[in-house]
Amino acid sequence: MSGLLLDVAVQPSSVGPPVRAARYLRGGPQVGAAATEGARGARLALPHADFQLRPVPSGFAPQEQEYQQALLLVVALAGLGLGLSLIFIAVYLIRFCCCRPPEPPGAKSPPPGGGCVTWSCIAALLVGCTGIGIGFYGNSETSDGVSQLSSALLHANHTLTAIDHLVLEMVERLDEAVRTELTTLEEVLTQRTELVAATRGARRQAEAVAQQLQGLAFWQGVPLSPVQVAEDVSFVEEYRWLAYVLLLLLELLVCLFTLLGLAKQSKWLVIVMTVMSLLVLVLSWGSMGLEAATAVGLSDFCSSPDTYILNLTREETGLGSDILNYYFLCNQAVSNPFQQRLTVSQRALANIHSQLQGLEREAVPQFPSAQKPLLSLEETLNVTEGNFHQLVALLHCRGLHKDYGAALRGLCEDALEGLLYLLLFSLLSAGALATALCSLPRAWALFPPRNPSASCSGSHLSEPFLHARLEPVPHLRSFPSCRRRPH
Repeated sequence: MSGLLLDVAVQPSSVGPPVRAARYLRGGPQVGAAATEGARGARLALPHADFQLRPVPSGFAPQEQEYQQALLLVVALAGLGLGLSLIFIAVYLIRFCCCRPPEPPGAKSPPPGGGCVTWSCIAALLVGCTGIGIGFYGNSETSDGVSQLSSALLHANHTLTAIDHLVLEMVERLDEAVRTELTTLEEVLTQRTELVAATRGARRQAEAVAQQLQGLAFWQGVPLSPVQVAEDVSFVEEYRWLAYVLLLLLELLVCLFTLLGLAKQSKWLVIVMTVMSLLVLVLSWGSMGLEAATAVGLSDFCSSPDTYILNLTREETGLGSDILNYYFLCNQAVSNPFQQRLTVSQRALANIHSQLQGLEREAVPQFPSAQKPLLSLEETLNVTEGNFHQLVALLHCRGLHKDYGAALRGLCEDALEGLLYLLLFSLLSAGALATALCSLPRAWALFPPRNPSASCSGSHLSEPFLHARLEPVPHLRSFPSCRRRPH
């Protein structure tokens, strides 16, 4: 019946327009594939294995233990990378400290390769700053994707709430009309049996419409709330975004102060930044593990989201497969599960219109007191028909499926892209900090010793990255500020 056009012959009415909802009762255009085409097919080419290194299917199944182990294994790979980095840094520094050849006595020139060590450290820190810029962009993209998901959930909740509200309002109006206007009309027309029969027929039609409409509020009483899901997602995203901003700012400060320490040749500042670099290195590898596992899981989900979403929604809401398939797929192959109820309701409303028009022609000339309840009934029917048009449009799969596609695009395009940029940031950060940790001890070993009088002589204001041993200034007469005043 999905392609069936309503063929009810509705007579023109002087008090309201004819019903024009037939075009919404079609199956609808095939928008399912187009709406989510850009959000599908994304998958990271990473093999899945459990803790015993047995292959695991790459389909998204977070409730299965094997799939959870596959994601934890991705996190463990980042932990392994952190361990190898720390071992390499420790071995390098031990070799530098213990195997350094002794400096000849009286040597005043820096050891060979000192400048290369310092500049390699500076280059690594600049690469780290570039990664920080990439991290800020990735954090923003991820936040935009999650915000799009939350907005889609809120808009879907607005649609579902509007459906329930319209159904409730229409049922209440029809029940009120049955209790008051139609009852009064029967009492007025008691002398004409055929008019009473017509009035009772309109009553039965109104009760039938109310009964059919009650079955259209499919989301009423469902325990799953899109608003609550959107709030939970926004809450988690807010703290995730803040944590990454703090991590990025921390690494940026470490890079800047390390460069400042190298420029000023300040050993204490370089030592403090070396310790901070070690801390940020650990945080970078940890964030890399979380980003990699999240990106792998999200890419598995985005490769085929419909099946998982359908099963999860069915479990959480208890709705039938026909309703869920209609809204999540929204194509010609799936018929509208509410088509029969909408058709019956539309025909009943048309019949009520016809009966009220007949009563107005036959009863008003003989029973003038019947005009007031008839006008009230016609007004109620016009309002009900207007609400019915809105209800038919809201029940069509196009609106909710558009929200579903927007949510998928937010997750599978913006959020996934942002995660990949964050992964690149963590990788660049880990590499840059590991290089800096290997270079900083050799760099500060080349710093000249601090002479108390050197701070006044201005000898430390020479080239910032010149690592030759500075000769003490023999004459201080050119700097009057350093002369000792006579007492």
